[in-house]
Amino acid sequence: MLAAVADYRELARRRLAAVAFDYLDLGAEDGGAIARNRAAFDRVLFVPRVLRDVAAIDCAVEVLGTRQALPLVVGPTGLNGLYCPRAEEALARAAHRAGVPFVLSTASTSLLEDVRAASDGPLWLQLYVQEDRAIAQDLMRRAAACGCTTLMLTVDTPVHGKRDHDTRNGFRLPLPLTPRLAWDLARHPRWCLRMLRQGGSPQLVNLARSAGVAPQLAHQAAALSRRMDRRLTWEALAWLREHWHGKLLVKGLLAVADAELALRHGADGIVLSNHGGRQLESVPSALAMLPAVRAAVGGRLEVLVDGGVRRGADIAKARALGASAVLLGRAPLYGLAARGEAGVDEVLRLLRDEFETTLRLLGLTTSMALDATVLCDDTPARLALP
Repeated sequence: MLAAVADYRELARRRLAAVAFDYLDLGAEDGGAIARNRAAFDRVLFVPRVLRDVAAIDCAVEVLGTRQALPLVVGPTGLNGLYCPRAEEALARAAHRAGVPFVLSTASTSLLEDVRAASDGPLWLQLYVQEDRAIAQDLMRRAAACGCTTLMLTVDTPVHGKRDHDTRNGFRLPLPLTPRLAWDLARHPRWCLRMLRQGGSPQLVNLARSAGVAPQLAHQAAALSRRMDRRLTWEALAWLREHWHGKLLVKGLLAVADAELALRHGADGIVLSNHGGRQLESVPSALAMLPAVRAAVGGRLEVLVDGGVRRGADIAKARALGASAVLLGRAPLYGLAARGEAGVDEVLRLLRDEFETTLRLLGLTTSMALDATVLCDDTPARLALP
């Protein structure tokens, strides 16, 4: 096991072709939102207590009425086949071994049914709603049949954010073989062999099945590029409830007013998120908005948060500020790209070890004891800094 998530990132950078690593690692425009995600965690400081019995630690929490081993969820990420064949199956198995849920993306490169067969751990589905709502309805039907417990509606992508790195790399599906890409591939033979083992470019098989398109990448990419339902409003939650009878989370909120609307329209919870800094660049981090959102909705709504989690201490900071759990996006993917499924296991174990260490050094024995009393009194002021 490497020393830190940053080390897995560096190993992933060396092993992936630039077109794949940039897709994983970079964000919208000049990357300001990504930088703010990390800076927000850096601004949160602890005030530890000492001379307390911390021999036994309980990291478990309850999220959406279900007890899990850690206050984290392996969150939804698309096109993971760029990093490792059968990527979503590997992520799901590693999440199950860690005792936490795995969220499968609409844009996954593995079928929902194959992921379910690979692991009997808690499985959630992330949903994009396109103009043809029949696609979303079929995804929900399949998710229910596979025993998914939670639907995570993502609402911050009516259009795709401007990602300069994709333009520079000529990234699109299927990938065009340009001289720049050919040189990139020649410098990364190990990655090329991984891609060849799965038949070339990863396939958007999950979306393709529900969209009813032919099994060619060009057709699948066209299905993914269909316009999102730009008429989607809060009233759509009632439509979702007609087709989904499990828990319902709304992902991609930052505004306090939107959190209150989610509560009013019957969501079970929300995920504060700026989409990993990949959509609108000039936005605050989700962590910076967490105290105000928690103050507004109190305990009436489950609040999760994502963006920039790289340390076990980050998980503790989010819990102390009022989050039920954090979602991991890039961190397990760094492990996946660096060392395959074993790398995901190592990243999740590393974060657990760091989280346990943080609890002990704070003088706490349970995740449930994390609250604002462990933070410096000026934490809200520092989070509000640009």
